[in-house]
Amino acid sequence: MSDSMPHNTLERWIGNREQSTDHLDSALVARVAATFGKPCPAPGEPLPPLWHWAFFQNPLPGDQLGGDGHPTRGGFLPPADDRNRMWAGGRFEFLTPLKAGIEAERVSTVTDIREKHGRTGSLLFVTVQHDYHQAGELAIREEQDIVYRQPAPPKLSLDEPMPAVDWSQTIEPDPVLLFRYSAVTFNGHRIHYDWPYVTDTEGYPGLVVHGPLIATLQLQAFCEANPQARPTRLEYRGLRPLIANKPFQTTGRITDAGRAELTAGNADGPAQRATVEFHDNDSAEPQEPTHA
Repeated sequence: MSDSMPHNTLERWIGNREQSTDHLDSALVARVAATFGKPCPAPGEPLPPLWHWAFFQNPLPGDQLGGDGHPTRGGFLPPADDRNRMWAGGRFEFLTPLKAGIEAERVSTVTDIREKHGRTGSLLFVTVQHDYHQAGELAIREEQDIVYRQPAPPKLSLDEPMPAVDWSQTIEPDPVLLFRYSAVTFNGHRIHYDWPYVTDTEGYPGLVVHGPLIATLQLQAFCEANPQARPTRLEYRGLRPLIANKPFQTTGRITDAGRAELTAGNADGPAQRATVEFHDNDSAEPQEPTHA
């Protein structure tokens, strides 16, 4: 593929839609709980925020995967075969919790595709909206930002201090944690478990910690530090990769009534930032989605 794609070619993928149904199986919920070292929700109980990423995965055979372990591009997502894929960030509206052991549906739609030029070359940004329904009710609305970049040395540090915080947890991302998270989310991306691939082909110094894993740990730390709070919205953005076997902190601080800022990073600076909006459980009211 050339360094840039014609705009009319990109537009062909906008509006692409796919649907997935999942039972939120209790056995898989138990594996997610074990991965995070947390109690396992019983059937009918709410899933903790962002555990839904373990579900709604399309089990494609190996011959439908690309060299990086992701599904071959050019189907639901546009082709970008000479670029490395990164999960850049996303936004959430939490309307009502998904419940374990009950069937749910995800409808995914490609809503935006943009080609930009940065300091490392051409970047292809793809936005996918995921709507999660259970019992006929919209439970979660997610916008996922994916970026495809031309191969370039990864940015491993950010010349910026970690912010002042109200709470902090230290995470030790060993290869077992990364493997188990890849397994429960059925994520075949080789940068998370394949040492020769991630170091020789993509140029990282070690296995890369999943962006969704970091986001889940950030929100988990928020909920543990603020047990009375119910997250209603989340926005997060990756700044640089975190590498296995190098501890990092998930930190946060309340910045205003019903609002907190979350940061994941270490001595090399912030790696992922997030903003969470929340209600106190005692005063929470049902939410309505803010966009179509």
